Amino acid sequence: MTRYSTLALILVLSGTGGAALAQMPQPMNQPSPSPALTMPPPPAPPPPKIEIPPIPKMDAPPRQPRVNVNPRGSFGDRITNCLNDGTAAGLGPSERAEYSRACANR
Repeated sequence: MTRYSTLALILVLSGTGGAALAQMPQPMNQPSPSPALTMPPPPAPPPPKIEIPPIPKMDAPPRQPRVNVNPRGSFGDRITNCLNDGTAAGLGPSERAEYSRACANR
């Protein structure tokens, strides 16, 4: 029995020795890698383009900002208009719902 335990102990200790050797630093007398194998750093990115805004004139009227107005109106307004149109046409509740979905998505 002691023979097997001694053999197991030797195997365990020899297994950890290999892992410890793998973590050893390399010797200092090895040559450095060839310059042809090392990659040069990438080129620097171009500098950002800086645009100077025009200077307002003292006698010029201030510019009014343009407001984007949606000619279709909001989705809720379109649904309301379509439901009113369906009611005026005499459609029932289920027909009005189907008509308003199709009408508002046009």
